Amino acid sequence: MTGLHHVAIAHGTDHVCEDALTSMVGPPGHTEDGPGFIERMYDLGGASVQTLEETGEGVVRQFLDSRGPGLHHIAFEVDRIDDALLDLAERGVPLIDRQARAGGRGARIAFLHPSALGGVLVELVEASGAPPDRTPDRTKEDVS
Repeated sequence: MTGLHHVAIAHGTDHVCEDALTSMVGPPGHTEDGPGFIERMYDLGGASVQTLEETGEGVVRQFLDSRGPGLHHIAFEVDRIDDALLDLAERGVPLIDRQARAGGRGARIAFLHPSALGGVLVELVEASGAPPDRTPDRTKEDVS
């Protein structure tokens, strides 16, 4: 892990979170639609605050239904996500994603199970333009 990438806050359709962040740090630097949510990124130097506004069925609505609005996850940047996932799996860290998937801004992402960090959901982010993985042919079965 090379650093903190972002902290994500989930909320419903009210705009209290966005209004507060915009008044403190300015408008979001990036907005993107996801399945059942709108992602907004507020860049703060080397890391960002991400808001996840629920817009329909999906993981954000499920989160809000079970936990309510608030901290959704923290995200750490990695250089080689496939290598990081293999290393974590070999060390017995519980993973939600054993293979990276597409994320916002062209990144590759994967989530660790909340039990890996005392109940906090953790995302790994390989930013777009990161160096290629040393082992691009790794599959889900390789990390089981």
